[in-house]
Amino acid sequence: MRNRLKLRTRAQDGGATSRRGFLSMAAGIAATLPLPSALKGAAPEDLRDDRDSDDSLVIKAQGSFMVGGTVLTAANGDTFHGDHAYVQYQIPPNARDLPIVMWHGGGQFSKTWESTPDGREGYQSIFLRRGFATYILDQPRRGRAGRGLEGTTIPNPVPNESGIWGIFRLGRWPVFFPNVQFSGAYDPAALDQFYRQQTPDTGPSFDLTHRHILIDAATALFDKIGPAILITHSASGRLGWPTAIKSANVKAIVCYETGSFVFPEGEVPPPPPPHEAIPIPLTDFLKLTRIPIQVVFGDNIPTAPTTPANLDQWRTAIAQARLFVATVNRHGGEAQLLHLPEIGIFGNTHFAFSDLNNREVADQLSRFLAEKGLDSRGREP
Repeated sequence: MRNRLKLRTRAQDGGATSRRGFLSMAAGIAATLPLPSALKGAAPEDLRDDRDSDDSLVIKAQGSFMVGGTVLTAANGDTFHGDHAYVQYQIPPNARDLPIVMWHGGGQFSKTWESTPDGREGYQSIFLRRGFATYILDQPRRGRAGRGLEGTTIPNPVPNESGIWGIFRLGRWPVFFPNVQFSGAYDPAALDQFYRQQTPDTGPSFDLTHRHILIDAATALFDKIGPAILITHSASGRLGWPTAIKSANVKAIVCYETGSFVFPEGEVPPPPPPHEAIPIPLTDFLKLTRIPIQVVFGDNIPTAPTTPANLDQWRTAIAQARLFVATVNRHGGEAQLLHLPEIGIFGNTHFAFSDLNNREVADQLSRFLAEKGLDSRGREP
């Protein structure tokens, strides 16, 4: 039987536990808690080759480049290059045939995939160790791709990080969920790091008028590197579907927790939509039926209407995810919903890939890629 965190909060006794009090309590016992054991029937042993943290990380090649974007030219011939994506890549020796592209969510940048808030290896290194070339990107007008062709006003700093607790499912401010796998619940320094990895847009991007800039840049990346697997998270989930429709080089999508899905025209779920139920032509939707799709959700998702609204949104998001998966499969595709608690993995936040059990979650991705034949080496061109 797997080990689970058993942290009791005063809220369970009818009271309230402050963030500081909870951290003080948790920090004192966290070191004595065993990390979660591997899920029975997880990834095959040959894919789980990164268990020994003392092993050196071997990289055959690494670098970075900009991709996509446009050029603004003045009457005098002067230029301004912008609206590109920044991409960092690492390639291991004897890499698997398909690289993995990792696309961050809202308010984030490529740091999402690097090291975790408490300093452990993130998906970038985990899957490099498992033989995949990895490409992590900063979408246009974000992070290291902040040079946009339109400006915006960055709001003055106002304390508002309590809102992150609900939308990222850490708990109900200022109390963490008792089984949460978020490292910041047990390590104040990790919580500080987590807050500091938030970053603003330097220009409008996600609205209907501008999101094509992000999709075009991601498509240009797949044009450059060829066939690859796409991992999206949260807000980039809504952008991954049209990217795969636009580029035949997207060979699979693994989407971590989005509330935005596309549906064939005439098959959009009835209102009220949880986030975005986006109608598209059936001919475009059918392109998604040609690739394996996995949508992943973590734990502590409400099953009945609740407050705050930014926590309740995940109840409706996972409901829409089920409708999306059913629609893809009804049209002959191969989509699946992986709800981690349903397979015995508990406590995950909106950032399952950087939680304390992120290797256990990574095992599920490795298993999916193996089952779909997406982890091969030496494929004929």
